[in-house]
This record gives sequence, structure tokens and C-alpha cells, in this order.
Amino acid sequence: MWSEDPDRSGPEAETSVTPSSHIKNIPFSLAHGSRIGLFGGSFNPPHEGHDHIARLALTKLNLQEVWWLVSPQNPLKDARDSSHFQSRLMQTIEVANHPRFRVSDLEKRLGTKFSIDIIRILIKRFPNARFVWIMGADNFIQLPRWHAWEDIMQEIPVAVFARPEHHIRAGLCQAAERFKSFRIPQRNAGALCDYRAPAWSLIMSQLHAASSTAIRQKAAVESNS
Repeated sequence: MWSEDPDRSGPEAETSVTPSSHIKNIPFSLAHGSRIGLFGGSFNPPHEGHDHIARLALTKLNLQEVWWLVSPQNPLKDARDSSHFQSRLMQTIEVANHPRFRVSDLEKRLGTKFSIDIIRILIKRFPNARFVWIMGADNFIQLPRWHAWEDIMQEIPVAVFARPEHHIRAGLCQAAERFKSFRIPQRNAGALCDYRAPAWSLIMSQLHAASSTAIRQKAAVESNS
């Protein structure tokens, strides 16, 4: 695993951004045809379940790297429930212990607030790379609550990894129904990066029960005892 030098300054963004004004601020390059999984989240806190999904993505999706995009703040959650960004970033670096994982603070550096922003910026910055968006089934179920969620599905292939109590619902949820004609069978998930969006796959595999919410609740109970 390796990470970029964390940016320790600057306020979190409050508005959406445009790709053209930010692509020059991404200093590194990628080889033509690089296969990259984008794993976005607040990681509050990061845990073994996140690591489990990222490792599955490497193998099931035939990826070269998984980029953990640590967001400054989940727009759907109260900021008071989120740990300090720098703390979450450092914790994520500790959890994402794999040579093909990259932990990034790009969203904070570029001032993006929504997933669609960072997706468009990266696609524009690396037009010859092959990206896929990685998410758990629980987030896929609530995807219609995300800003420009249909645009996300139209911009990038999406890999949905089944998690406890969510894998059946994920296959029947609103997003699944809206894009049902673009669902790729799990047996073809290894080529998901090669599909033109919209394309998505629900990947049923060994499940991991870890939950950020449960970890936070346990920590709160222990701190009050």
C-alpha cells in the first residue's frame, strides 16, 4: 500500500466542481489501459469489511490497483458524526495494507463534495485508463439518494459487492430496476472495466459482517461506561 502526501490545509468544499479546472492538480500519471477500482467513502472508521471488499475487487474485477478515496464529509450524514478528516485518512492508510492499494485525499485536495465530481475529474485526467466504481450492496440500495446518481451509473461501470442482509435487496432495489438491462452477469465481472457505462454487476461472494456504524456505536458505549 502507498498513499499520497496528505494535504493538511483548506476548507471542505460546499459546491460541485467541474473537471477541467482540476485535472492539472493531479500530479501522477497512469499507463495506457490501467485497470483501476475507485473505492470512495468517508471510512468513518475504516475496518476489515472495507479491506475485504477492496481485496475482492482486485481479484474479482481483474484490477491492477484499488484507490481508496477518503471523502472529507459524506453529504448524506451529519458532520457531527464524522471523525476529523486527517484522523480518518491515517486510519485508512493503516487498514489498507496492500501493495496494490492507494489511499488518496484527492477529494479534499480538489475540493469535491460529490462522487460524480471526482469520477468525472479522474476520467478526464486519465482518458486511457479503465475505471470501475466499487461499492457495497447497502450503499447501492440507497444510491438514489446520492447527488446525480443516474449520472454516476452513466459515467462509470459499477461493481456492487454483496454484504450481510443486503445482497438480496440490492438485486431488487430502485437502482437495479432502473438499470436492469445493463446488468453484467457475475461470471463476466472480471471484464467489467472493459464495458462502456452504464454497466454494473452484483458480485456474490464471501460476506464480511464488519460495519462502520456498529464500530462507532460500540466505541460510544465503551466511552460512556
